[in-house]
Amino acid sequence: MEFTNALSIATPELIVVIGAMVLLLVGAYGGDKARPAISLLSGLVLIGAAVASATGPLGQAFMGAFVNDSLAVFAKVAIYLASAVAILLGHGWMIRNNQARFEYPILILLAAAGMSMMASAGDLISLYVGIELQSLALYVLAAFNRDDAKGSEAGLKYFVLGALSSGLLLYGASLIYGFAGSMAFDDIAAAAAGAHGTSLIFGLVFLLCGLAFKISAAPFHMWTPDVYEGAPTPAVAFFAAAPKLAALVLIARTLGEGFHVIEDQWRQVILALAVLSFCVGAFGGLMQKNIQRLLAYSSIANMGYALLAIAAGTTVGVKAMLVFMVLYMVDVTGFFACLLALSRGRRPITQISDLAGLKQDRPGTAIVLTMLSLSVLGMPPFAGFWAKVYVFGAAIQGGLWIFAALGLAASVVAAFYYLRLIKLMWFDPSPGLTDPAPRDAQWVAYAAAAFSFPLVLFALGWLDGFAGTAARALGLG
Repeated sequence: MEFTNALSIATPELIVVIGAMVLLLVGAYGGDKARPAISLLSGLVLIGAAVASATGPLGQAFMGAFVNDSLAVFAKVAIYLASAVAILLGHGWMIRNNQARFEYPILILLAAAGMSMMASAGDLISLYVGIELQSLALYVLAAFNRDDAKGSEAGLKYFVLGALSSGLLLYGASLIYGFAGSMAFDDIAAAAAGAHGTSLIFGLVFLLCGLAFKISAAPFHMWTPDVYEGAPTPAVAFFAAAPKLAALVLIARTLGEGFHVIEDQWRQVILALAVLSFCVGAFGGLMQKNIQRLLAYSSIANMGYALLAIAAGTTVGVKAMLVFMVLYMVDVTGFFACLLALSRGRRPITQISDLAGLKQDRPGTAIVLTMLSLSVLGMPPFAGFWAKVYVFGAAIQGGLWIFAALGLAASVVAAFYYLRLIKLMWFDPSPGLTDPAPRDAQWVAYAAAAFSFPLVLFALGWLDGFAGTAARALGLG
């Protein structure tokens, strides 16, 4: 009976994993001819998993190692939907670039399974299993274009540095286990409230260093610009969205359930990561000439804002992080969809200067990119503005007003490189006409821009309610 209940709680993960295994067999026998069907079925598997997650039972399974609460449900639905969009964007891009292989959607499915496990981790073992399942798929996606030197370099750097971060994480987990005598977050929380509270900080610092790598928070961001530049663009669009949400939810759950009693100690580490991240992201982006490297530094800065919300240590802070990440995921996915829709002479646009004069032959795409740029920099009334209102509001409410002011200053600095993009598109001469836009990427970009404004005004109340319910699952103050 308990096993049956556990399977019902883990139904979304079973759908994704079984779907990936079945489609892998289909691809092995059918080859690349089966790729269109595999892409379509992979998207349907993810949508089915999202529905199963939203409608399935809540509870714990496998002796508390797997937790399916409202926080996990919120994260899983967002992860599955973002993964489905990544499959859609990758399908068309790989056909156009003669790289179409059936493994791409299957790797997305396996990464989604790992991220889902991260969102439901109830102890240190399930935490590590989820991270590694996600990471191994992402390493392969980064080096998916094996004939490209930059792609191979990106995959190798990601793998080597990822192995280092996994070592830090495992060392931290072993220290925590040694002091607490258990892997379960509930038992760790009991140990933190007792005599071992100070000792656990040693293991927690290493654990946070490993997790910070997964969200490319400074100073563990060194892989991000190279991977963003060298990996296939649709894979980067995926890296920038769902994996970041999964890792941040995992950080919030680990700190909220296992270490909330020693909040004053770990808050200092989170604040240091946050300040370094939005400073490195803001100032590092000023020197970039490659668009995807620029977006890498933008991602680093935005992870700093999300960590600032977690540092508040309250339900309001976790809710702010969830709202921020959903709105950021929409914006960044739309931004990458625009890049996928742009090319000149069948060559993708990679340099910032390539956007010059875009309004002359692609006014629609120029408007969309302008809206998304204004949203990411936090200009009202776009989605990014409301996202930062949530984050800075949670930080101020938690007494972190100095750090909120630093984040706001960094956001002003980062506004320069987004305004530079807008200036190039609307006021500089064009180097030549762009190629016809693929419809899949174009429609994703239009949908993201429409959501950034005005649809966000209608969705914000609904998103606030669901994020609030999800955040209360951690039982913080």
